[in-house]
Amino acid sequence: MRLVTDSTCAPPRADLVLPCLDEAEALPWVLARVPAGWRAIVVDNGSRDGSADIARALGATVVHEPRRGFGAACHAGLLAARADLVCFCDCDASLDPGLLAPMAARVAAGEADLLLGRRRPRGRGAWPAHARAGNLALARMLRRRTGLRLHDLGPMRVARREALLGLELTDRRSGYPLQMVVRAADAGWRVAETDVPYLPRSGKSKVTGTWRGTWHAVRDMRRVLAEPPRADGTPAEDGVRR
Repeated sequence: MRLVTDSTCAPPRADLVLPCLDEAEALPWVLARVPAGWRAIVVDNGSRDGSADIARALGATVVHEPRRGFGAACHAGLLAARADLVCFCDCDASLDPGLLAPMAARVAAGEADLLLGRRRPRGRGAWPAHARAGNLALARMLRRRTGLRLHDLGPMRVARREALLGLELTDRRSGYPLQMVVRAADAGWRVAETDVPYLPRSGKSKVTGTWRGTWHAVRDMRRVLAEPPRADGTPAEDGVRR
């Protein structure tokens, strides 16, 4: 499995999935930076701060996912997407959705089947030590499992919708992003990463805000890494796994 380097192309249209749980403060900043012509799909995962109403008022498509879990929200957004390209991004203002435009262009151009944003912290407190430690441990475990030499398993990513659906992702908790990468690697996808600035988030993280939360997430992801390989085909030229 090889990693692909950066390039620039005109950005194609895409649907952007934004999992959301009590992100009223961050939503205006995030939605203002969605690339022109893209559809923002805010998946409300049980917010109590009016996030859904704010997102709707700002022009986003709102999907309600009652099952709690990061994976549940992400997958609900994937199912609601209709564009050929689907992007994912956190909804806490730690990542600028505008950075996804050149990433989508690379996938559309066929440079990669799955492109991840490698987080580069900007500003004090952008990436706490315990969260970095957990991410490093997961990257090492992923390398042993798949051979992929990735540095980060962050939430900013781009792939083709039909190909993602073909992976038949089942995790509905914090293991969802990792399962996506593992099953993509098993299917022979070209997986790439590109640097993206990582800013201090708005509010407290629901997953990695504490050492305990971080290592609970690592525990969940260990279960994903224990899955047997799925060597059942590679993406065709149109990006769809046959």
